[in-house]
Amino acid sequence: MTDTVQSHQIEIVTDRFVMRPLQTSDKGLLEMHLGDQRVANMTRSIPHPLPPEYIAGRIERANEDDRENDFWAIDGSSQGHAEVMGVLKMTKLDRNQSELRYWVAPAFWNTGIATQAVDAILRANPQGACDIYAEVFQDNPTSARILTNAGFAYLGDAETFSVARNAVIPTWTYVRKMGAA
Repeated sequence: MTDTVQSHQIEIVTDRFVMRPLQTSDKGLLEMHLGDQRVANMTRSIPHPLPPEYIAGRIERANEDDRENDFWAIDGSSQGHAEVMGVLKMTKLDRNQSELRYWVAPAFWNTGIATQAVDAILRANPQGACDIYAEVFQDNPTSARILTNAGFAYLGDAETFSVARNAVIPTWTYVRKMGAA
């Protein structure tokens, strides 16, 4: 696979970064960031430690025409930052709904990157969703604040399995009503 992205995903431009589809050249930074247990522990599906070729396989799947999820790298290279500062993922659900997940590399925590990325993806609404759902682990109140500040409404408590933690973790679930798309 080359760095030419075959994806039909839109690119989202902000004043601090560009959100673009994943590309092969992202492999090293993704391995570094997702190999950090602090990041893996705040996700459902990222294992820790990362198995060999895990990231290469994810990048390949992220660019398939029949993919189940859309991924955007938060690329700050135009402003002198890293090419991958984090990733947003959207999954198309039934009834014109989507689910949003995201992570930001620890070097960019508490810088507003996640807030701006979530706001940008909501403004673009690339999957044309009427409702966008998100969940955060209850031990991650910063991500909960990002969602509520972006207009997400709290729906309730739940729980989900975290591969990195090898445990069921309590979550808070949110929805953002987007209106008719």
